[in-house]
Amino acid sequence: MSVLDLVRPDILALQPYSSARTEAGQAMVMLNANEAPWPPPGAQPDARGIPLNRYPDPQPRDLIERLAALYAVDSSRVLAGRGSDEAIDLLVRAFCRPGVDAIAVSPPTFGMYAVCAATQGAARIDVPLAADFSIDAKSLVDDLPGSVKLVFLCSPNNPTGGAIGLAAIERIAYALRERALVIVDEAYIEFAEVPSASSLLDAHENLGILRTLSKAWALAGARIGCLLARAEVVSVLRRIMPPYPLPTPSVMAAMAALTAEGMDLTRRRIALVIAERERMAVELARLPGVQDVLPSSANFLCVRFADAPQVYRELMANGVIVRDVGRYPRLAGYLRISIGTREENSRLLEVLIRREVSA
Repeated sequence: MSVLDLVRPDILALQPYSSARTEAGQAMVMLNANEAPWPPPGAQPDARGIPLNRYPDPQPRDLIERLAALYAVDSSRVLAGRGSDEAIDLLVRAFCRPGVDAIAVSPPTFGMYAVCAATQGAARIDVPLAADFSIDAKSLVDDLPGSVKLVFLCSPNNPTGGAIGLAAIERIAYALRERALVIVDEAYIEFAEVPSASSLLDAHENLGILRTLSKAWALAGARIGCLLARAEVVSVLRRIMPPYPLPTPSVMAAMAALTAEGMDLTRRRIALVIAERERMAVELARLPGVQDVLPSSANFLCVRFADAPQVYRELMANGVIVRDVGRYPRLAGYLRISIGTREENSRLLEVLIRREVSA
């Protein structure tokens, strides 16, 4: 069975939009895309020559090759888009027929999987995390109805921070090989001590990996992410992708970050984040009002407070904002705290310690 057998038949038959950039080649006079022939008002002379009056390449070759090298896959397996969110949406639209097919998720987890499913009219099957917030691989393998076409695994998981080992991912992918596409969301993998599941792509046709430059690479504002999957899956998703998804300035920012110098700086920053995460876990656990600090392989900590709403308000009143994740299943009383600079983290601790002293 081919992974293409899981794709909606109408999507397979769809004639994709033909981008004007695919026709351009080495043309010197470009009159095929109804673009303005001059720079936008207010544009300043720029040595880099950002051609903002021209549509960007839908999948810039240099960026795709740089991402392929970064993630150690063939460039034919890379689909770049606007963060991981766009790939999630494309996957649901390509594989799930409205009112017929479903996705499977393991709550508490990233909310965009459910949002994209609801937008598409696809059902959501919940296979909750185990008591220790680890993935329940047996339930994912044994209990899924036949309507499930996509299984989303978030590793490290947002908002709990736990990572999934390769053995569990491989077991799930193998068991569902003729039933569903397994998508591993590795938005935070750079901060984890487990290897990427991209090493399993050759062995499992029904496996896909989501990566992003928003977290470790400090490019949240550029919105560059990608899907790593079989070339056939990449080709299908390009049929339904908007014709010009990647803004030229965002591509240029990504290319600048993915230089040798940028990679070296990012590695050092990742080490700093991990060290601060471990320091914060210890310091937070010492506070009387803290009831639990979940183990984290990401750039955040999920922390349960005796009075989380009040803690949230007091932090905000002191200029520190965190994320209240109490609405997630089994996370009542938890706040998710991103790891910032040492000074920012110490400021949060200072507010919490002062609160305990004055209580």
